[in-house]
Amino acid sequence: MPHSSPLKAEQSDAYAKMRRISALISGPLSAEDQQVQSMADVSPTKWHLAHTTWFFERFILSAHGYTPFDADFGFLFNSYYHTVGTMHARPRRGLVSRPGLDRIWAYREYVDDAMCHVLRAAGSGEAGFLTRLGINHEQQHQELMLMDIKHVLSCHPFPTGAYPKHPAQPAAQPLQEAGWWCFDGGMTEIGYSGNGFCFDHETPRHATYLHPFRLASRPVRNGEYLRFIEAGGYEQVGLWLSDGWARIKAEAWTAPLYWRYDSDTGDWMEFTLSGVQPLEADAPLRHVSYYEADAYARWAGARLPTEAEWEHGIARKRREAAPGHFLDDAVT
Repeated sequence: MPHSSPLKAEQSDAYAKMRRISALISGPLSAEDQQVQSMADVSPTKWHLAHTTWFFERFILSAHGYTPFDADFGFLFNSYYHTVGTMHARPRRGLVSRPGLDRIWAYREYVDDAMCHVLRAAGSGEAGFLTRLGINHEQQHQELMLMDIKHVLSCHPFPTGAYPKHPAQPAAQPLQEAGWWCFDGGMTEIGYSGNGFCFDHETPRHATYLHPFRLASRPVRNGEYLRFIEAGGYEQVGLWLSDGWARIKAEAWTAPLYWRYDSDTGDWMEFTLSGVQPLEADAPLRHVSYYEADAYARWAGARLPTEAEWEHGIARKRREAAPGHFLDDAVT
């Protein structure tokens, strides 16, 4: 029997590892957790597991003499691929209680088995490209699974987390020692170039002009944003874009989405995927809207970078891998 080519073996391993990560995310969650849709922009975990599976079924396996697992799944688990059929409305995904979670896992196993055969026979060419696309697509949804289940769990009257707490990352610099990277501006190129994977919206690489600018050498920290709150940042209309100020008033914003003020102790807490934890002053700020980020930047005497400034600056200053907790570190 001939051996698999290195390319086929590498892609099969990448596919299998990526699918295990989805299982790792789902594992600590109950079937009930994975059914809930807490708002229109959140999708149930169960839906993510099925939709990413449908992608491989529809765009790869359908061209290889494959028998679909369930004819109704194309409608239930399509997202926005209008060229291949109709779909269930996004805000109503949480109402799809059937099929149950067990059947979704059976669906994934069925498709994984079929993908294993296809990758052995056709690890390159069109099937290879689409598999690579599908792997990156599911990795995007893994980020969404974590983001969405965080919102779901935060809505419980007694919110608890689902995952172990990681030790805090040491801060690279004390709060008061944030530095600035200076750039001369001029003509530069942005957009992807290379032989690796990229999504189509990252191309074509093109020239753009930048005025001289400075970029903060690290993200804003929780402690810095807390000073913005304590200075009345959410009460100063002049700091906010008009749409942002309207959201503050309509939704009574007083802090980032997952921050909680404990009036008994006078401490700030933060809801995390590990439950409610004391707010870490030196941790990077997370889960703020564009409006909040813009208002903070204005309060701090700065502004948000443009996409071109961000890409140009990061490409030149952050070539090394950043430290942090990465999900795929836990999967082999």
